[in-house]
Amino acid sequence: MIVNLTQDGWEVIYHRAHALLAAQLAGQWRKADAPERLYETIAAIAHHDDLEREWEGDELTPAGAPLDFTLAQGDNSTKPLQKHILEARYRGRWVTLLTSKHICFLNQANWGKNQEWDGFLTEQVELQERYRKALGITKTEAERAYQFMRWCDRLSLILTQRKIPDAGRAIEITSDLDNQRYELRQLEPGQVTVEPWPFEHKQFIVNVEASCLSELKYASQDELVAALDQARIKQIDWTFVRSDRRTK
Repeated sequence: MIVNLTQDGWEVIYHRAHALLAAQLAGQWRKADAPERLYETIAAIAHHDDLEREWEGDELTPAGAPLDFTLAQGDNSTKPLQKHILEARYRGRWVTLLTSKHICFLNQANWGKNQEWDGFLTEQVELQERYRKALGITKTEAERAYQFMRWCDRLSLILTQRKIPDAGRAIEITSDLDNQRYELRQLEPGQVTVEPWPFEHKQFIVNVEASCLSELKYASQDELVAALDQARIKQIDWTFVRSDRRTK
């Protein structure tokens, strides 16, 4: 989960909610420049974090605070990822291909770690190639679709982690999609722009839901889950507005 410290306690955003925000951003993309199989790609983006089940794991720091995902220890087993790929297959080969590419990207440091990881990652590369050929998609098209997915994921994380700089300064989203550097900049509180502008409309609103916790620490995972179940929910909105400074 994504955890932000506030004046009143903690703001908690579930990973699945962050993924839904990423899908909202994908849906706003300029249709003429959209990747292959856009709606299936949006489905992959919306479900790419379904592996995260914050209500089941150990989501507390040693001090008892809600655990932000950036502080979590990685799982040494490939079994949860294997299950994630299996579940993606029920949505189709294209969703599975993009999900597999994302898993490989996130776990690229595990190449050479042991036989289990090497076997799993090799299997994923073979799966991607098999599905790509069966779907009649070129390597370039598949990679562009995945970079689009990463672009939306990255922008959603910037928003949900509250990383928009102050004073109109820009933060890079990525430079990997079409070798184009995209930047996010705040125009005024709650109003942002992307430069160059890649979206269909000149203005739109996206949102995410967050749970508000008033206690700074919790005695157990069960106590945290109970607090999240009873927490006040707030909707966070961002208005995207096209700026005239840079256009695509």
